[in-house]
Amino acid sequence: MKLLTGERGRDRVVSAAEESLYLAVAPEPLASIAPVLFDTGLRTDECFRLRWESISWNKGRHGTLRVTHGKSNAARRTLPMTPRVRAVLESRWLAAEKPDNGFVWTGKTIAGHIHDETVRRAHLKVIEAAKVAHFVLYSTRHTFLTRLGESGCDAWTLARIAGHASIKVSSRYVHPSGDATEAAILRLPSPRAHAAD
Repeated sequence: MKLLTGERGRDRVVSAAEESLYLAVAPEPLASIAPVLFDTGLRTDECFRLRWESISWNKGRHGTLRVTHGKSNAARRTLPMTPRVRAVLESRWLAAEKPDNGFVWTGKTIAGHIHDETVRRAHLKVIEAAKVAHFVLYSTRHTFLTRLGESGCDAWTLARIAGHASIKVSSRYVHPSGDATEAAILRLPSPRAHAAD
């Protein structure tokens, strides 16, 4: 089977150093979009369609954002914001004079939100300017999910965060270390504790 040009780039994990170089030269609105992609694992379309009414500043530790559409029911989910995502979105919200509704990233399109081709062209220019190895925008999602798996996140939680319809997809990101499996066994209650009941 032959993959289309660029398909192998979907599974590329962007290093923290490459991410920093990339963000250092990214112009707006890519400078705001990229950190949200790196810190949420949103599909690009989910990010571009993000609306102000789907953001809650008061829920969770740093607020939440809600994905209201997707290719499956699992894609509809609520995600906690990282401090960086909150800072980016709050800055845009304040600059837009605190709107109650509408798209976060507006665009002169029929839909009213930024067009993926506009972002893709800007992304390619930033790759060149940052002098990092090529990656496609989808790689931000793969990078986020890989980092989440490496942090010790279980496949079920990862599936919920990613909006995966199948745990099979999520399990490719989760590789428990020996320490993680030992810690899981140690959390089991002692048989003696049950015998005393």
